[in-house]
Formats: sequence, structure tokens, C-alpha cells
Amino acid sequence: MQIAYVDGPRFRRSLLAACGYAERRRQDLNRINVFPVPDGDTGTNLALTVRAIAEQLRSNADRDVGAVARRAAEASVLGARGNCGMMLSHFLLGFAERVGSAERISTHDFGCALASGVERLTGALERPVEGTMLTVMRDTAEAAHQTRTDDFLPFLERILAVARTSLARTPDLLPALRKAGVVDAGAKGFVSLLEGVVLFVHGDPLVEAAESFDSAPDAAAVAAVDYPTESETYRFCTEALVRGTDLPDRDQVRVRLQGLGDSLIVIRAEGLLKLHIHTDDPEAVFRYLRSVGTLTAHKAEDMRAQHEVVERAAASGHLTLARRPVSVVMDSSGDVPDDVRRQHGIHVVPLMLMEGERALRDRVDITAEEFHRRMQDGGPLPTTSQPPPGAFVEAYRAAAQDGETVLSVVLGSALSGTHTSARTAATAVPDADVRVFDSRAASALLGLLALKAAELGEAGVAPDEILETLERIRDRSGIVFTVDTFDRLLASGRVGKGRALLGSLLNVKPILGLARDGKVVPVGKVMGRERLLPAVLDLLAREIPEDHPVRFGLVHVACPEVIEGVASALRARFGEVDVWTLPATPVIATHTGPGAWAVAYLVEDPL
Repeated sequence: MQIAYVDGPRFRRSLLAACGYAERRRQDLNRINVFPVPDGDTGTNLALTVRAIAEQLRSNADRDVGAVARRAAEASVLGARGNCGMMLSHFLLGFAERVGSAERISTHDFGCALASGVERLTGALERPVEGTMLTVMRDTAEAAHQTRTDDFLPFLERILAVARTSLARTPDLLPALRKAGVVDAGAKGFVSLLEGVVLFVHGDPLVEAAESFDSAPDAAAVAAVDYPTESETYRFCTEALVRGTDLPDRDQVRVRLQGLGDSLIVIRAEGLLKLHIHTDDPEAVFRYLRSVGTLTAHKAEDMRAQHEVVERAAASGHLTLARRPVSVVMDSSGDVPDDVRRQHGIHVVPLMLMEGERALRDRVDITAEEFHRRMQDGGPLPTTSQPPPGAFVEAYRAAAQDGETVLSVVLGSALSGTHTSARTAATAVPDADVRVFDSRAASALLGLLALKAAELGEAGVAPDEILETLERIRDRSGIVFTVDTFDRLLASGRVGKGRALLGSLLNVKPILGLARDGKVVPVGKVMGRERLLPAVLDLLAREIPEDHPVRFGLVHVACPEVIEGVASALRARFGEVDVWTLPATPVIATHTGPGAWAVAYLVEDPL
């Protein structure tokens, strides 16, 4: 039977079939992902992108093909992950723009829309590279233009045949592919989308199709390519979504970020801006984006660490998916340096800061440094709140893509209901192995425990043993902190008015800590700032066993010069120990106030 046109329902069903088929190619695409970075995640990124499209279309009932194309393009922008996802989004935006508000389209219209998608994608790329998804898309669009038939079945079969031939040529165009003996992963993902459509039109079940090439892809293809590659020297794959009413255009963003990285792709749609860049300084990118709009989502993945995971998997002969054995999730009340967190692939669920009716996500909508400056300027400060229910669910799903087991290390249950939210969310992700650990801590101690969990996972320690080790370490580790004034502790209800007034009058500086159950307790006090550090050092010396290795995490609220002195004193007292310092996260800072600082200590098992 001839198919003379495609309307909304037909296009929607075809896209759903394409997305489902391409998603099942995830592992094959991860195995052959060597360009632009051999990090083994192209299949995962494409799967997440097409899943977002499918979720939008399943509830769609539009009759016009233009409306369906527009919905698919919008969903792809919001759900785009990685280079391939961003490229597919640009292509679909161009496709939808050409289709416009059409009720139905012919094969000629379809071919014009493909060409429009390629044109938009080409214009969006900073440096278009041949031998990638772009090449196969262009060859497919040219084949569509040259195919003279009004029947969609032979039309689709013809452009699929050309796409497969173009895909087979990609190693001839890209030396990295030729060296690894594979085709381009992103391009193969695009071909998979076309294959899904053709299978659907034929009425065939979407079963495993015979591979035209790479039927037994080399499991070590990704690992065989060194990182950094000749074409890629930057470390972090960085993505962000910004919303606003007066966002810069694509060229303005390019100029502003020039010199910060490469592989820059910018999507500018109505009211939003989506960005992908490979860079060594993700925070500089995020700072700029916060200055132009509301940063609603962002991530920075360590491509070097991802490649190391692939290398280990290839060495073991089990590269079915480039995943960590264990992926760690923590909430934003934990403090750990950004570069350390990214290196170990730790996912973060932001807690909320409430300013009246306005909700800010901790360390997403406002950085620690920005928040500290606002505290010093005075004025009302926000209250804090748990993450919304879906935040942990979303984080667990993302972490499950990265790791075989998800370990969630969260704010102590005695301090917040966040722990309960984290446990409830774990039951909402039944297809993932999620374990929730009560840190009985906050701030730098929570961060140290999350880091330890990630390190143990990378060392091949089983999840159950990691949890046992964390419990053992947690029970002999701790955190002590002090505040410069009692104002914020009084506002949070952690001290009474009488004690706060007396302490202020007598210039008493409290030393506080966390009990074994995670509750805040006083552990000492001194008269005057100058006596604080010696008292804290003496307290730590009593608490830390001499025969155990120890590492420290130091945080401060708007007093970097103080915390540097604390770090020097710790090294003088305990030797050349691991010490890192950073500004306290906003949800902690708002409860302690400017001048507060803390020392967290993680006591390891004896050597």
C-alpha cells in the first residue's frame, strides 16, 4: 500500500519507533565511541535524549505533523545530552522550522525538512568535522532530494541505504575512527533512528536487526584510543540550560566563551539557551551563564575519568557499557571541592533556599561565594528546605546510567528530613540498585564520606563492603565548628536567646560538633577568637587515633584568611596530611553566618 503523506499521528508513531529502536543500540554505541573523546558514553547520551523525546510524544495527540515535529524538537532541546544529543536537537529544530504548521507533508516536503535540519546544525557548529553525524545527515538529506517518488516506503528505504553507506565511509574521513577500526558512534545513532522508522513502516517488530558493519564491535575500541586525543585536550564535558527573557544570541555566547574550550554547541530557542562545551574551567562557564539568565540545570563530567573507567572495563574483558562499578550521589549540604567531585563522578542533589516565594537551588542558582557576599552585605537571609521529591529520583536515574550500583550519601537524619526523602526516592527507581547511607553528618564530613565511597567503588570494593566501611569510618570521624556571632544559630533555633546574649556579651566563642547520632552538641568554648584555633587543635588531637591515617576538609563562611591559617596549623600538628579548603555551601552558611569555620576529619582504617 502506498504511503503518500505523513500527518501528525503517523509522524508521532514513527518517531516513537525510532526512539525505542535507537535507545536499544545504547551499548553498541558506547563500545565504539572514540570521537571527539573516547569516554564511552555516546550511546547513553543518545538514549537519554531520545527517551526525553519519547516521553513527550507518548501523551501527544496533535493531528498536524508540524505540531508533532515542534514538540519533538522542544523535548530534544530540554533532554539533550552530550555532543550527539545537542547535534540531534539542532537537526530537529531545523526540521520543525521547515515543516512549520503543516497538517501533512509529502516525500518532497520531508526531504526539504531534512535539508533544513542539516543547515541549522551546520550553522550551529563552531568547527564542523566531517566523518561524524553531520556528514551522514547531509548525505541522507541529499539522497532525499534526489529520490523521485511520492511513496514514503521506497523513499525511506532509499535514504536509509545511503545513510548506511555514508556511515561506512566515516573511518575514511576521521583518522581516530580508522585507528580504532570503528564507525562514528553518533552517526551510527542517527542511522539507528532511520532503521527504527523503516522497521515500523514495514510493520516488523522492533527486534535486533542484522548489523551491516561492526556486528562484533571491538570491546576495547574506546580504550585503545589515548586520552587526551590530538583533537581534544580539555577535560570536562560541560552542559547547561538557561532560561530568561533577554538571553544573548548564539554568536554572542560564542564570542564570550571563546578561549574557554572547544566542541561548543549553542541552542537558542524561545526563552531558553542550551549549551555544550568541553572545557577545563566549568565554573567560568557557569558564572557567565548565571549573569545572563537563570541557570536551571548544569553538569560537568570528567572525560578523563570516564576514559579510565572504560580502560579498566576493557582490561577485564567486560566492556558492555562504560559504567562505574559504583556511582555516588550526595546532597548539596555536603562540601567537597568541585574538581574532586567531578573527577570521581559524584552526582549532587541541591537543597533549596527559600526567599519568600522564590526558591533557589543550592549551588545551582547561587554559588557559595555569591551567597557569602550577600550575607556580609546584611539583610534578610533565606530559610532552607529539602529537595523537591523528584530531585533524588532524577539523580538516581542519572547515576544508574553511570554506575552499576548507586550509593546515596545524604545529610544526617537527625538534622533534616532529607534522608527520608532520599530513601523514599530509591523505591521510585525499582530498576536501579540504590543504597542510601545516613552520613549522620553535614558539610565537609558528608563530603569526605561521599568521596570515600567513590574511591572504594573505583578500587573494586563491593557495595555491601563499602557501606560497612563507611559505617566504621563514620563512627570514629567527626566535625567541629565555630561561629563568630550567635545571630544565625539563634535564628535557626539551635541556641536560646539567653545563651546567645550572654555569649555575645562575654565574647564567648563556642566550639560545636556532631554527636554519634548526628545531633549538634557543644564540645567546648573559649573567650576570644585568638584562643579558638589552639583549643580546636587540642580537641582534634584527643579525638584522632595516632595509628590511623586521617584527612581533613575545611570550610568557612567569608573568612578565607582564617581557614588558610587553620590548614597550616593542621599540617604543623599532624604532618603532611591531606587537607582541602573551600567556602561552605549556602544551606550550611545560612545557619552559621559570616566568620564561621569548620574542620571535618575522616579517620581511615589503620594501614
